[in-house]
Amino acid sequence: MAEVFKSIDWNHLEDSVDLATWDKANKQFWLPERVPISKDLSDWNNKLNEKERVLYDKVLAGLTMLDTLQSEQGGIQVGFASRTQHEKAVMNQITFMESVHSRSYSSIFSTLRTAKRISEIFKWTEENEYIQYKAKVIEDIYQNGTDIQKRVASVFLESFLFYSGFFTPLYYVGMGKMSNVAEVIKLILKDEALHGQFIGYKHRLMLDEMSDEEREEHEDWAYELLDTLYKNEVKYTQELYDELGYTEDVKQFLKYNADRALMNLGLDTIFEVSREDVNPLVMNGLSTE
Repeated sequence: MAEVFKSIDWNHLEDSVDLATWDKANKQFWLPERVPISKDLSDWNNKLNEKERVLYDKVLAGLTMLDTLQSEQGGIQVGFASRTQHEKAVMNQITFMESVHSRSYSSIFSTLRTAKRISEIFKWTEENEYIQYKAKVIEDIYQNGTDIQKRVASVFLESFLFYSGFFTPLYYVGMGKMSNVAEVIKLILKDEALHGQFIGYKHRLMLDEMSDEEREEHEDWAYELLDTLYKNEVKYTQELYDELGYTEDVKQFLKYNADRALMNLGLDTIFEVSREDVNPLVMNGLSTE
């Protein structure tokens, strides 16, 4: 019998979370052109030294790489595993917003840096062993992992790996610097929080359908993956932040968000880092609904 193509019917839901997430995602819709990034030029030129400007370059370029991976592969691969047509629609929206995020970093760069410097920054991401390593680990899961493993990889990227980069604009806006760049990051943060929660929820549904043996094996795999990514992220953090003395604060921030990623997935936390353990300047900037 030939395949029957079905129209998506939003009046008959298999999972009400799909509609709630769709509505929330679209209420949050934004574009970087609406944020007056150019108003930060005075801060960029007068309140940051060259080491701090280079740090911004590198963290934003690293974030661009991860969002590119999510828009080109992550959202699509996770979308293939959708349980409902409505979930697939949500994943399409998520994929589009990941493209908006990567476009946003280019808007920041084009405002603050020359074309020559932008090319140098992106070349750096192609040559940095830590960025390339984590991208390749996640990509391999997207290409070769099971449906549930792809969800884990996506949540670890969305809810954990981004945060070594997010630290910088959140920290500096806490000191009253680069507020418009930070506004873009906060908009991205709201999206990533929603994405991590939604994909994590779908992961929990799949987890509940596993036998005890299957679940134990999957959880062991997930914790091993997190350990691999965390060790690499610490090295990346040291490379970026040692010279400015922020490394230990960033590592605490990473641990805090790694636990949040595990919570999204319905897994036990391992670092037990609370909000109070993270630099308060960063946590103030992190606050989202």
